Amino acid sequence: MTNPLRDTWDTPFELPPFDLIKDEHFAPAVDAALQDARAAIAAICDGSHPTFANTIEALSMADTPLEKALSPFFAMAGADSNEVREGLMRDFSPMLSAYSSEITANTELFARIETLWQGRDALDLTHEQARVLMLVRRNFVRSGALLTGAEADRLADVKQRLSVLGTQFTQNLLADERSWFMPLDDLSGLPDFVINAAKSAGEDKDAGGPVVTLSRSLIVPFLQFSDRRDSREKAYEAWTARGANGGETDNRAIAAETLKLRQERAQLLGYDTFADYKLETEMAGTPDAVRALLMQVWEPAKTSAETDAKVLEAMLVADGQSAPLQPWDWRYYSEKRRAAEHDLNEAELKPYLQLDRMIDAAFACSNRLFGLQFTPIDAPLYHEDCRAWDVTRDGKHMAVFIGDYFARGSKRSGAWCSAMRSQQKLAGDIRPHVINVCNFAKPSAGQPALLSYDDARTLFHEFGHALHQMLSDVTYEQISGTSVARDFVELPSQLYEHWMEVPEVLEEFAIHAETGDAMPRDLLDRMLGAATYDMGFSTVEYVASALVDLGFHEGAPPADPMQKQAEILEDIGMPSAIRMRHATPNFAHVFAGDGYSCGYYSYMWSEVMDADAFQAFEENGGPFDPTMAKKLETFILSAGGSEDAAVLYKKFRGSMPDATALLKGRGLAA
Repeated sequence: MTNPLRDTWDTPFELPPFDLIKDEHFAPAVDAALQDARAAIAAICDGSHPTFANTIEALSMADTPLEKALSPFFAMAGADSNEVREGLMRDFSPMLSAYSSEITANTELFARIETLWQGRDALDLTHEQARVLMLVRRNFVRSGALLTGAEADRLADVKQRLSVLGTQFTQNLLADERSWFMPLDDLSGLPDFVINAAKSAGEDKDAGGPVVTLSRSLIVPFLQFSDRRDSREKAYEAWTARGANGGETDNRAIAAETLKLRQERAQLLGYDTFADYKLETEMAGTPDAVRALLMQVWEPAKTSAETDAKVLEAMLVADGQSAPLQPWDWRYYSEKRRAAEHDLNEAELKPYLQLDRMIDAAFACSNRLFGLQFTPIDAPLYHEDCRAWDVTRDGKHMAVFIGDYFARGSKRSGAWCSAMRSQQKLAGDIRPHVINVCNFAKPSAGQPALLSYDDARTLFHEFGHALHQMLSDVTYEQISGTSVARDFVELPSQLYEHWMEVPEVLEEFAIHAETGDAMPRDLLDRMLGAATYDMGFSTVEYVASALVDLGFHEGAPPADPMQKQAEILEDIGMPSAIRMRHATPNFAHVFAGDGYSCGYYSYMWSEVMDADAFQAFEENGGPFDPTMAKKLETFILSAGGSEDAAVLYKKFRGSMPDATALLKGRGLAA
């Protein structure tokens, strides 16, 4: 059988030939690619004198066939899954973990790396090469290369089991999200855009009428507008109970086992706790530094939220409802309060925030800042909702950008950016293939897709990650694009959100879907004036989640994570009408893999920098100042992980910031 995953790709920009790829191609392609990779590793360990080229560079290229087979698979498994792909993911996870452990436990290979490391001063390495050598060796050590015997074997087993658990957690969460929906017999209070989205969701579920699902882009506006308190409660409780419904999709035991194994992994490697292990390579460095930042923000946020709760509860009682204010009431009464105090509501805003126009706005800002241009291309993609663009600058191809914006049952929740191919120069001038995936409500046929204010910010956020990939300009894939410290990776994404709120951008691109009129200046001013509205609520939601994540990993793993979660929330005085943004059984950032484990704080750590970074633009000519844009590209976006994150930020800004600009930006400080 001809396997397109093993062939040369004669496609636009060498994109995967998704029209030819079938599910049955993945397993044989991965098996063959693993054989190729093992042969490449064996060839490195040939007894020759180790050099940077025949060891580090050769190691960098060893996985190329494997990446070719897996990059389209992971794109499809995350954004367009099915039973076959979910089964393959369960098969691949332990297989790939075992392969990774096999490499880092290869004593001959590590001996070559160690020889280079010990003799690095005589190797005449470039700055990039020295950085890559350090990172490769550090990765081997942190993966157990110094362990031997039973300890090495146990670490491999632990990592393999963790990969299985992460896959199970993700698939359980997707199953719960996919299976639940609530028919809407009473549409009282719902504006047209919510009704249209509910009808579209009903068509997708073949429900015979409008429904609310557990997609954030539908359930949040439902909670904002539905007059039915009982329906809001039912929907909210289903949303927050994902992963905790008993049966095969329950994630609570998975979370407990994951935390136990992470602690064992850290101790095998010589660390007291998983938090000590995980934070060692991040900008924060220690759990104490993380906690200090979170608590600095927690206290003013909690005070603000508690003040707001009193106002909302008074509105609830005035409505003839019984106190106390409940979590499913907050968004409803907060929306009413925003309309009263700021003369602003989501229904008024949404027609001006069309998806296509916001995409154009994100592109236009990148053109003014970095000279990028976007031309639609016709290429086979993994789903009909996807679209692709050729990204150029001064006529030179820079990247392929793919947007996959609409929610569907086969897509996991949330929003993310990934690269099916990363920028590098070792194998030639390889330009990246970058994907932004979102979960916006899909409109009914013939209707424009309308975004909420938060949706529009999400679009800009993910595009900021994409810019980090598209503008990358390094030699080695290990330091390309977003291959940076976890608490630095959110800087480009959160910084780019600021351009969505620049008045001149909104004046040009916030165009009414029906009339074609630009957003009136009065509405624009009211929208921007309310930008920090309800910030106590959103900050409490987030920081509570980050503190629970940190608490899970700081000491002995809890036998019952749900009890530990409750204890942490009680200790910090969590307001009763607000819950964590992500309860433990659906906290995919933390339990779907190691990416954000003990790292959910990263968004806030990066926000300290993004608030300071945008302030630098405002101090030096405005949001499109060319000098600052050039510095941003040079020292942040194109540099990848070529230097320590703090060094790069200081080159951009001159010094590291404190949380003052963050608190001010969130409206939590004078």
